[in-house]
Amino acid sequence: MDLQANNMIVTLSNTDIVKDISIKVKDKQFVGLIGPNGCGKSTLLKSIYKVIKPRQGSIYLGDLDVVKSDPKSVSRIMGVVGQFNDLSFDFTVQEMVLMGRTPHKKFMEGDSEEDYKIVSAALKQVSLSGYENRSYLTLSGGEKQRVILARALAQQPSFLVMDEPTNHLDIKYQLQILSIVKQMNVGTLAALHDLELAAEYCDYLYVMKQGKVISHGTPTEVLTSQLIGEVYDVECEIYTNPITGELSIAYLPVSMLR
Repeated sequence: MDLQANNMIVTLSNTDIVKDISIKVKDKQFVGLIGPNGCGKSTLLKSIYKVIKPRQGSIYLGDLDVVKSDPKSVSRIMGVVGQFNDLSFDFTVQEMVLMGRTPHKKFMEGDSEEDYKIVSAALKQVSLSGYENRSYLTLSGGEKQRVILARALAQQPSFLVMDEPTNHLDIKYQLQILSIVKQMNVGTLAALHDLELAAEYCDYLYVMKQGKVISHGTPTEVLTSQLIGEVYDVECEIYTNPITGELSIAYLPVSMLR
């Protein structure tokens, strides 16, 4: 399922945070949004998954007009893994993941045996089998993030939006989560901080700075020393990792720049 967002402008407190951005995610493509803190990545994603209404622009997920559609219609086909997952009320892990089944239910419809099977499979995918009765509020930040991914998996979406999905995770689970998402084989739009992970997992990248897209293309086209220096204000060298064959980045310490 394709996502097409055109001429997006998002205004907060009378300031344009997202400035006339157009992006596209093709069916089954993993697309990354990269850029420094405050560049508008999260705001753009929130407008796509209907937390913030854009001042201007259109968003289509397949034939569905996201801006004009009700949230439940959108959530039947779009899953979201957000950046902040704190709650005021406590739920068990199983209850949290069961929420992913809500968009597929009629009013007051209860949970079925099939729902529980889907939840169990989702928890197994994120290595949280046996956590069903644990309190969500007692989990570590990384465990909470994996529960939120399990909830999105239980939703069985045709498209996935992720805002910094590897925050709070150690290396093992960073790799696990991105691998799981890649294997879902659905269109995915993800804001990512780690440029090497973005290069490894993303098919295409959009680079944002000060609310605008300043470059886009494949990771090898986009991730150059010049562009990284321009966007992040750091010096680096790009090279091919001799073990993995993947693009790697060597950041130069400040002492080496003097």
